[in-house]
Amino acid sequence: QVQLVESGGGLVQAGGSLRLSCAVSGRTFSTYQMGWFRQAPGKEREFVGRISWSGGYAYIGDSMKGRVTISRDNAKNTVYLQMNSLKPEDTAIYYCAARNTGNDFNLWGQGTQVTVSS
Repeated sequence: QVQLVESGGGLVQAGGSLRLSCAVSGRTFSTYQMGWFRQAPGKEREFVGRISWSGGYAYIGDSMKGRVTISRDNAKNTVYLQMNSLKPEDTAIYYCAARNTGNDFNLWGQGTQVTVSS
């Protein structure tokens, strides 16, 4: 059984930064990728970025490109989403997810709320 638990959300002012964490428990595999998504009120879920568990190769989507980085600490079984230059439009619930090669992101955390004030 694999569980994903997000943390690090909160209230920040516009222009500020937050680092979200995704702690992974249970068995994982070197072929897995970890992803970050977000969903704002009344909007569809949106892809933020992903990182390969073994090699740390990261890909950032267009929505937050240039303002976020994704990293992982294998020893801590944790993936991070560093967010900078935050805008009120970034207010959303941020989710951590996982997938194996060839599959959709089918393992999800409970989400953590990020609120950016103007």
